[in-house]
Amino acid sequence: MARDDEWWAGDKIPKAKITRESLREATRLFKYLKPYRWYFTGALIFLLLVNMTMMIFPFVTGKLIDSAMHLTGSSQFFQNIDQITLLLIGMLFIHAIFSYFRIYLFAYVGENALADIRKETYSRMITLPMKFFSQRRVGELASRLSADLSQIQDAITTTFAEFLRQIITFIIGVAIVFTISSKLTLLMLSVFPVLIVVAVFIGRFIRRLARKAQDQLAESGTIVEETLQGITNVKAFANENFEIGRYGTSIGNVVKLALKNARLRGAFASFIIFGLFGSIVMVIWFGARLIQSNEITVGSLTSFIMYTMYVGGSMAGFAEIYSQLQKTIGATQRVRELLIELPEPVDLSRQKIIPEFKISGKVSFSDVSFSYPARKELQVLKNISFEILPGEKIALVGPSGAGKSTMVNLLLRFYSSDSGKILIDDRDMQEFPLTQLRLQMAFVPQDILLFGGSIRENIRYGKPDASDEEIILAAKKANAHDFITSFPEKYDTIVGERGIRLSGGQRQRIAIARAILKNPSILLLDEATSSLDSESEKLVQDALEGLMENRTTFIIAHRLATIKNADRILVLDHGEIIESGSHEELIQIENGLYRKLAEMQFTDGIFLREESLGQSA
Repeated sequence: MARDDEWWAGDKIPKAKITRESLREATRLFKYLKPYRWYFTGALIFLLLVNMTMMIFPFVTGKLIDSAMHLTGSSQFFQNIDQITLLLIGMLFIHAIFSYFRIYLFAYVGENALADIRKETYSRMITLPMKFFSQRRVGELASRLSADLSQIQDAITTTFAEFLRQIITFIIGVAIVFTISSKLTLLMLSVFPVLIVVAVFIGRFIRRLARKAQDQLAESGTIVEETLQGITNVKAFANENFEIGRYGTSIGNVVKLALKNARLRGAFASFIIFGLFGSIVMVIWFGARLIQSNEITVGSLTSFIMYTMYVGGSMAGFAEIYSQLQKTIGATQRVRELLIELPEPVDLSRQKIIPEFKISGKVSFSDVSFSYPARKELQVLKNISFEILPGEKIALVGPSGAGKSTMVNLLLRFYSSDSGKILIDDRDMQEFPLTQLRLQMAFVPQDILLFGGSIRENIRYGKPDASDEEIILAAKKANAHDFITSFPEKYDTIVGERGIRLSGGQRQRIAIARAILKNPSILLLDEATSSLDSESEKLVQDALEGLMENRTTFIIAHRLATIKNADRILVLDHGEIIESGSHEELIQIENGLYRKLAEMQFTDGIFLREESLGQSA
């Protein structure tokens, strides 16, 4: 099936009701236009000039026709065909120039304002606390930077300008046709608005049906994707015929919807041909009667028809503009939700450690209890208390859900404890500026995320101003230099999305090199050697030994063989520390959880016997 976040990757921006409050909310984004207000003013002026030249064009065209028919006018100028033609060409040239500047200035304002909104939205998003990200999908957040902001850009560069243009065209157009012939205008207003409303309604229904057909086609594509991804299961269960039938049913539904849409589009085309053009024939017929009675001229009728097309086009455009406005307000509300979220107190300007907040690595938990915001009823940690001296290596062991990773999250201040205190160098952790605290910690997780750049860039992530020599030294300490230099492009090798071009062990060693380069006082290792083959595990473990030297280290591990040399092991179960001691001490506890975990990992008591032999020796 399609991923949950694919919905957000598309352009299905939810519409919002247009109310006074929603409009007030949307206008708050106009503050981003302030730095470009003179460009925006110029764009509005050129928009007005474009409309003026456009509205004069039918009038002059009518005069050209009247002049060709030797109908005298009030102005001597309009009796010369050549002069009127030159005027029309000149107007078109001026209109083209005005249109160029209108489009460019609106684009200039829109692109720059959008860039400012994007930067502020991204800056706010990336500084939000972890609890915010734990409650939202990545696709949804990415959509706010892409689809939502693009919708806002369209509103600034196109929708707003189009709305003003349609309003001006409608008001001026109706006023002009009334001056040409009130009788024709009343006939036009009695027919065209009804036709346009019906056309808009049917058009909206056709688009809705087309979207259903697209969704059904996407579902067919999902069936193909699922089948090909699971082709082994399909063949193993001999279900080829079942899958063919499933795909055939889906395609059949696509055909039904497509044919229904075709019938509706055919009916719509027939309606347009008969209704709209029939109405134009009625207007021309009635205008011809007025010409016969000398109430208007042929040129005036031509001008009237052209102005009617302008008015009809503006009326038809209001429905689409209204729909776009609804989408814009919906997008604005979603972006504003991000902008009003309270960020973490990170210091974006200071990336150096201040001597006042330099830490040695002593860590104390004092009666710490914690529940995740999304599940307050479930207490993950219960009155946790322990103390670690600078340079000690502490292992956290226990079944899944015991609270090991939560303790790491609290140390990184991804979350704050519900009660109790965490002390760093005998000072409350909350007294340290958040950025200063995290600058002195390094985290090496089980699932390493590498960014899509080069190996050099990924290692330098631990210290953005590091020199190439420092990067190479860190890679050597992490046992990564040899495999890096074996690549043709060496440190400039592109790792691919999420580091997909590298093996698990290689990604781990790059992450360790990144941590070495950071030179942290406190090191946090979360299953850093799990899911690796024996050779890779040894290389990674050797690199970790060098990284842990003289650093306060928290090691989360399920593989107990990797933590035998830890200074102390804390055994957690259901959010409580139930055992504490060295590996040798814990292995001697009868019916102890640590001993049970060891027995589960090492069959037939081989591990335990080896330990006993080692102690007796």
